[in-house]
Amino acid sequence: MADYFTQFSCIFDVGSAENAALAATIYGELAVELDQEEGTDLGFEFEVDLEHGSGALWIHSDENGEPEHVIKFVLKCAERMNLSGVSGFTWGLSCSRLRLDAFGGSAQILDLGRRETLHWIDCSNWVIEQMAVHENHPAEFQPTSIGVAEGAPGAAP
Repeated sequence: MADYFTQFSCIFDVGSAENAALAATIYGELAVELDQEEGTDLGFEFEVDLEHGSGALWIHSDENGEPEHVIKFVLKCAERMNLSGVSGFTWGLSCSRLRLDAFGGSAQILDLGRRETLHWIDCSNWVIEQMAVHENHPAEFQPTSIGVAEGAPGAAP
């Protein structure tokens, strides 16, 4: 039997120790809400990471993370704390066994002031979409060096 994992680790800066304390209250309220509405536990943990500041919340999950819960939490914090700017995080999907459908990841960028998603990407869907585009229009294919370190094989000169 295979075990599937959703993992992430990110910093969400709420600006102050006071807001970090309010975040703990919001976290508790969200936990109760999810338990009552979905019968589920929160799919992440958080703690203040003083190395990054008194308002820096380290949000993480080792195994069974729920990115949607993080998004709800961040947007609730933004609303209650009147935060603005952007925040984002990435997560990875993995498995204890090699399965074709078990690996990937996603990312989400949130506009805190408007309380909405600006951008998101699912890597598995992106690969499928890009392969379809390039199979239909191979002359337009332009390899990129995204993720390739300068001087590494395949890097742009």
